[in-house]
Amino acid sequence: MGIVNKIIDRAYKKAKTVSINKDSKIIFFSDLHKGDNSYADDFTHNYKIYNQALKEYFKNDFTYIEVGDGIELWENSSFEPIFLAHENTFNLLKLFNKKGKLHMIWGNHDMEFRNPLKVEKVLRSFFIPKNIVAKDQYFDLEYYESLLLEIENTKKNIFVLHGHQADYMNYIHWKFSRFFVRYFWKYMQKWFGISDPTSPAKNYTSLIRVEKKINKWIVKNKNQMVICGHTHRPRFPDPGDLPHFNTGSCVHPESIIGIEINNLKISLVKWYQITNNDKTVKIVKTILEGPTDLEKFL
Repeated sequence: MGIVNKIIDRAYKKAKTVSINKDSKIIFFSDLHKGDNSYADDFTHNYKIYNQALKEYFKNDFTYIEVGDGIELWENSSFEPIFLAHENTFNLLKLFNKKGKLHMIWGNHDMEFRNPLKVEKVLRSFFIPKNIVAKDQYFDLEYYESLLLEIENTKKNIFVLHGHQADYMNYIHWKFSRFFVRYFWKYMQKWFGISDPTSPAKNYTSLIRVEKKINKWIVKNKNQMVICGHTHRPRFPDPGDLPHFNTGSCVHPESIIGIEINNLKISLVKWYQITNNDKTVKIVKTILEGPTDLEKFL
């Protein structure tokens, strides 16, 4: 537990600070695992839902925060097939970035993006600037380990990180875990339906262990409010409980789940498809939990 505490402490101290207020509108999504549109690409099933949600959030002037594992770089050794498979999705993210309303956090499956040179290399491969203005727009994208959302005129804040910091094998030994996923578990899942035991999303024991470690860190740090992902299990505590929130994921069966902050209230939301009586398909949003005043968790 000592090592995990040190890792999370370091992420907290080095977090990028972002100021928010009652006018701030934020959507948090995590664990998209965008792949190459092959059998192993879990995002493919939900990309229409996700893209429609992003269009609605952009139209309504939301800030987009991706809480890690947006890109599947464990099963895929190259970014190119991922970009080609989901170019429309990346173009939507580019719109948020142009407005200064995009914040990206790296998780264990896109941990390579903790290196700014890797990010710039990828951007230069696909978004070639035509002039200085375009260069400034495209190449200001940075990935962070964590964010600290500071609420204006208060001393309160919200700590946002992917959550694999509480998962020793997927943080310290992520390259080892990546090797087995890429060259072994990926095919075991395809041929025999055996899930990757290194993933807390597919291993209940690991999931509970990760959640307990984050809970212990929260208690140790005066009930610091945390929003994370990684486990794929949505969490929305009641006021008075430990303020440990989880965004869920965008690879749930036929739905995506995320967290919204609007007017300093927090909600857990779900986007999914419905079929109307006339057989037309519509993508809708429902509120699963909230909206609840943030101050009840701070």
